[in-house]
Amino acid sequence: MSIVKIENVRVLDPIEKTDQVKTVYLENGKLINAVDQVDETIDGQDKWLMPTMVDLCARLREPGQQQHGTLKSEGKAALANGILHVITPPDSKPIVQDNGALIHGLIEKAKLDGGIYLQIIGAQTQGLNGKQPANMAGLKKGGCTAVSNANAAFENDDVVIRTLEYAAGLGLTVVFYAEEPQIAKDGCAHEGFIASRQGLPMIPAIAETVAIAKYLLMIEATGVRAHFGLLSSGASVELIRAAKNKGLPVTADVAMHQLHLTEELTDGFNSLAHVRPPLRSIQDKELLREGVKNGVIDAICTHHEPLSSSAKMAPFAETQSGITAFDTYVGLGIQLIQEGVFEPLEWVEKVTSTPAAVANMTARWQQESGWVLVDPTLTWTVSKDTIISQGKNTPLLGQQLTGKVLSTFV
Repeated sequence: MSIVKIENVRVLDPIEKTDQVKTVYLENGKLINAVDQVDETIDGQDKWLMPTMVDLCARLREPGQQQHGTLKSEGKAALANGILHVITPPDSKPIVQDNGALIHGLIEKAKLDGGIYLQIIGAQTQGLNGKQPANMAGLKKGGCTAVSNANAAFENDDVVIRTLEYAAGLGLTVVFYAEEPQIAKDGCAHEGFIASRQGLPMIPAIAETVAIAKYLLMIEATGVRAHFGLLSSGASVELIRAAKNKGLPVTADVAMHQLHLTEELTDGFNSLAHVRPPLRSIQDKELLREGVKNGVIDAICTHHEPLSSSAKMAPFAETQSGITAFDTYVGLGIQLIQEGVFEPLEWVEKVTSTPAAVANMTARWQQESGWVLVDPTLTWTVSKDTIISQGKNTPLLGQQLTGKVLSTFV
């Protein structure tokens, strides 16, 4: 039990929608009224205080891939960077997210080992085989509020429709990471001049938009609540905009790196820039920024995917896709503010209250959230030493970022 006093700090509160400088008192991560006796006093001059963040998509690698990361290592990295609630896709190896009892055990282990609240998206089909619906009733009983087939393909569209009807009947959200497998095939890079010159197999943006368009028709037919994660194409923003204007129950997010990085980083076969969906064009980046600014894209996630160094050592197309992202999340967010995309409170909403609402956990987030002290002027260099995550795989290595979490109070 400790009471912390933070003097003259800029409090960015998305719940009250206030942005003001004041002195606050925290006890075990909760705001309390002023008291005479405190255990620690912090000078908050030129610092920001914001709620702990909610990440809609991160892979922590446990169970099954502990060579890349563990619930302990990645939980520690998330918490140190102000992220308390982490939502993971159902594609661990082995796949356990089609078993409600096993999911409950992972949630408990994440809190015990890593200090974070883990929310697991259940498998949409058994073992993500794309053939038979998973036991969604059992998954809901185990604590899942959403299901997804992650990046695994469906056997046919009839399976998709049956699983959407099943999810709708249970009140579950279906999460799509939209990619049409017949178009994407074995691609690994954005379809454009850079990939073509290097002879890399390509994933055109239409692989994403065709899948989104098809799924939107199914959503309209079944009435299921749906979320589109990890948008990468500017054309996808227009499809989501049209769906929302039509009144369909859809939301969307974008990974932070898609708002900053482009296909140019893949030049020279830079495998650290190998991510799926791929980094796309400058125009896509600008349209994605516009989409998240105006609310068509609801939230920003990390798309954290830690990997061991050996996973990035093969030729580009044979390397494992993924970028470690917890440690650069706040710095890249503050860069968006510096570049005029957001006001500070707008950015805070995109990484706290809005993703909590998307995940249908607003009340829970408000009850469990703590506070994060951020220095928006602290300049630091991204390196293997400054990255807390077990995975050091980012194309930002060696670059300077401004903005870093100083403390997380929970």
